Order: sequence, then structure tokens, then C-alpha cells
Amino acid sequence: MPVIGSMCESIADDLAKVCRIIDDELFSDLAVVNDLCEHVRGYRGKMLRPALLLLTGKACGTTTDEHLTLAAVLEIVHMATLVHDDVLDEADLRRRKPTINRLQGNEAAVLFGDYLISHAFHLCSTVDTFACRQIGASTNTVCEGELQQVHHRGNWRLTIDQYLEIISRKTAALTGAACLLGAHYAGAAPTVVAELQRYGVEVGMAFQITDDVLDLVGSQEQMGKTLGRDAEEQKLTLPVIHALSRAPAAVQARVQNLLQAGHPDRQTLADLLNEAGSIEFAMARAGEYVASAVARLDVLPENEARTTLVRLARSILSREV
Repeated sequence: MPVIGSMCESIADDLAKVCRIIDDELFSDLAVVNDLCEHVRGYRGKMLRPALLLLTGKACGTTTDEHLTLAAVLEIVHMATLVHDDVLDEADLRRRKPTINRLQGNEAAVLFGDYLISHAFHLCSTVDTFACRQIGASTNTVCEGELQQVHHRGNWRLTIDQYLEIISRKTAALTGAACLLGAHYAGAAPTVVAELQRYGVEVGMAFQITDDVLDLVGSQEQMGKTLGRDAEEQKLTLPVIHALSRAPAAVQARVQNLLQAGHPDRQTLADLLNEAGSIEFAMARAGEYVASAVARLDVLPENEARTTLVRLARSILSREV
């Protein structure tokens, strides 16, 4: 099942419908475009954003055709960000397959990412203005977060608060939008919609922190994508920021020297971060976001979808891929 584990069986049929909507929307009369679309079908891994949208809809009442369409829109937007991210990171592997930029070059990858974004908003326009504006605003925020991260490349004094601001934009904005839309189109009260949006933001924060940890200490074979690119490009993530600001001076110097040298050895860097307690620190912060997210679900009645949202949030802390 294309979602985190098998915990989302209750929305399996809806997720299958979402995938069909995506395929129908992206179909082209040009073989070269269809070949690229077929390739990125494999990018639908965890289907986190569609799952969040559908589950929040069910938790608040019921899901509609609008939920299915918007779940597809969010996944297409996410796929576009992955295609563009691989260009920025010069990545060779995604979901255990060669990236678009590896296969076709950066020019084709950038254009195809634009194609995906264009189709996302073409599809979104079939719903209403509210959906278009919410997803448009979230996509704008994602771009701002990415620009902010690039701006701070090699900034050895980047603070934890600045890092959290970056990931709140580049990752959490879209997961927050998923939950907002799920609740809104199920007719939830504004106070409930707001709490579920915050749940989505905090889930996104925890997910990105653990993703950054796995980029440093995870297995490339398990993750199925190119790892270590943030360190190579001197894009500081939470464990590195912690080590550079709170580890003993000798460890700080070794970490900075590794990063400045370019192409740092991942194992050496991981050992230093573990020695400094930086991996533990980052995972503890992710745990705080998960706990806060789960608490926000108290606005919901007890039902299967709410239980799944709790399990989904907590599963982030034990993910290996």
C-alpha cells in the first residue's frame, strides 16, 4: 500500500482513486511526457499528504469528491517539489530509481517539475477558489522555505530557530494545508479546522527533522535515495546546528572542518554527531512535535480515523525510510 506502513487500510480504496485521478490528470498525447509521468509514478511512496487530507476528512465526518481531487493535487505538488529538489541536490537516486535529472538532465527535470505544478493547479481549479488560494499560498511558502535554506548555505551560525522556520515553510506548510483542507471540506467548525492545520504543521516538522537525521545516519539502501547531500552542500540541519553550537569546542571544530572540506564522510560525521548527543537532541525535538500534534486531536470525536492520525504521527519517530 502506498502509504506509511499498513495503518491506513481504512482509506486504501480512496487512495487508489486518488492515484487514478493523478494518472488521468497527467496523461499527455506526447510519448516523451508520458514516459516521464510513468517514471515519477514510483515517487508515490508514503502518500503522506493525501493520507492526512483523507483521514482528517473522515475524522471530522466524511470525505467527498473534493477530498479526492485535492488529495491528488497535493500529491502532484509534492512530486513536483521532489523533481526540483533532485536538481538542486544533484541527486542520482529517488525511490530506488534514477532521478529525472540523472536520466534526462537538469533542463528536462526543471521543465517537467513545472509541468507537474501547472497540472496541479489545473486540477485544483475544478474545485473552488478557496482550495486554489490555500494550495497556492502553501506552495508559495514552500518555495520561500527552499530559498531561505539556499540563502543560509554555509552559515555556520545558523540558529535552531532559523532552521525551524525554514522547515516550517518548506515541509510543514503543505502537511498543514492537507489537514486544513481535509477538515474544511468535511464541514468542520473553524476552531477544529485550525487545530487540525496545526496538527499537520507539527507532523510535518517532526517528519522533516527525522528525515534530516536519516539523511545523516540512515542507510541509502533502505531510504532508496541519495543521502548526505545537505552536508555536502553545507545546508545545516538540526543535528549539525546542535553540534556546532553546543558540543565541546574540539567536536565543533571537527564537524565544521568536515563540512567545509566538501564531500564529508557520512560515517565520520554521524559518529561525531552521536558523540555530541546531537542525534538524540534532534529526535527529542521531533518527539515534542509529535506529542503536541497528538494532543491537538482532542478536538475530534473518538473514531477510527482519529486513532489512525495518532498512530501515523507516532510512527514518524520510528521510521527507517
